[in-house]
Amino acid sequence: MSNSTMVTEFLLISFKLNTPMYFFLRNLSILDMCYITVTVPNACVYFLTGNRTISVAACATQVFLVIYFAYVEILFLTIMAQDRYVAICQPLHYTIIMNRKVCIQMTLVSLLSGLAYSGVHTGKTFQLTFCRSNVIHQFFCDVPSLLRISCSDTSSNFILLLLSAIMVCGICFIFITVSYLNILRAMLKFSIREQRKAFSTCVPHILVLSIFLSSIISVYLRPSVTSETIKDMILSAFYTIVPSFLNPIIYSLRNTQIKEAVRRLVF
Repeated sequence: MSNSTMVTEFLLISFKLNTPMYFFLRNLSILDMCYITVTVPNACVYFLTGNRTISVAACATQVFLVIYFAYVEILFLTIMAQDRYVAICQPLHYTIIMNRKVCIQMTLVSLLSGLAYSGVHTGKTFQLTFCRSNVIHQFFCDVPSLLRISCSDTSSNFILLLLSAIMVCGICFIFITVSYLNILRAMLKFSIREQRKAFSTCVPHILVLSIFLSSIISVYLRPSVTSETIKDMILSAFYTIVPSFLNPIIYSLRNTQIKEAVRRLVF
């Protein structure tokens, strides 16, 4: 194969990867890398060295970043559901509706609103007084763990968590459900081959979203007084670590165009 042919094919593959879906996949990949670096490296250091102390400033930073990345990831997954809806149900208008300007605007809204959302929860949490045990039964600082060791009245904090979870997760869940119901309705008109193709692009997204949302709701909507430590740690791992590991496998290794682009770059 000549060099000119290889360059042409590479440019064609690069053009295919320069679509809204891959724009959001890139953003999600970057977000996952940042998300997992907030908790995993520190947890590894704690377990290896045995030094499990953390300063108040570092704990506040960790709380802020965990909430921020979790919030933005939910919004990114919601936007990706809208992207799949437009791509499957309105393919002729896909590049018009999901143009680059719209994609950038939705990304910026997610990132900037996440700063406000995370700032409110972090500030509200660290206004509390901590006069009980300073041991957090978790491998990272999070709001539920801090509420359990506070000697202040945490009812307003719990109400804030409940309302914000219902507002954000509830609205996103309804939006995603409506999007997939419309996709399912459109798929009924497709041929068997087209149904399989559309189904294969939707199932991975649904799986990751289900794990992510269910684990967040299980952790943040449980009572702050009594808690099962091991169960909390497992659930926390599901929304802080597992999705970040699963996303590259589900969204990249299963995608023919990405695999083709990687194969041509390597070989």
